[in-house]
Amino acid sequence: MLAGFRDFRQIAGGRGQIFVATAVVTAPAIYTAAAQTGPILYNNSASSGKGVTAFVVAIAYGVTTASTVAGAIGIAVGNQGTSAPGTNTGITLTGNLNPAGPASKCTLYNTATLANAPSAFMVTGHVHTGAVTVDTDDDNLVQLGGLVEVDAGGYYASVAASAALTTAVMSISMVWFETPND
Repeated sequence: MLAGFRDFRQIAGGRGQIFVATAVVTAPAIYTAAAQTGPILYNNSASSGKGVTAFVVAIAYGVTTASTVAGAIGIAVGNQGTSAPGTNTGITLTGNLNPAGPASKCTLYNTATLANAPSAFMVTGHVHTGAVTVDTDDDNLVQLGGLVEVDAGGYYASVAASAALTTAVMSISMVWFETPND
């Protein structure tokens, strides 16, 4: 269980508004680029009212094909504006962690070209060049405790890298909860 999980359920009003999105990413993008790989959480929920604020609770990742470049993985944030990102691919796997709960009010992408490159990047782990059959990395669930806030009005959060992780193939998940902006 995620530390503080019950706290998040209370903040989210116990309404089953805790979500997950998973992307299989080849060569995760560097955080300085406008073209990002996912998961990318885009919050333009205010276009239909007051919207929601999304808080990223955790990211998890696994390397399935080794990278030829060592680097760090982390979470990047920025402002896209109120237009959907150009050249985007919708996420293939996303949902509410409560199967009876509502759908997310945010939009998720596997890849997207954003209007603005990320404005901040926080490292959460490393990706090295060792063979995945002998990898010593064993704890790839990074709890963020809602530290990353994605406001309505065109803001986004993306799992990104400190370098273009050429040849790496990774399964990456992002967990977040949403609270209504009353």
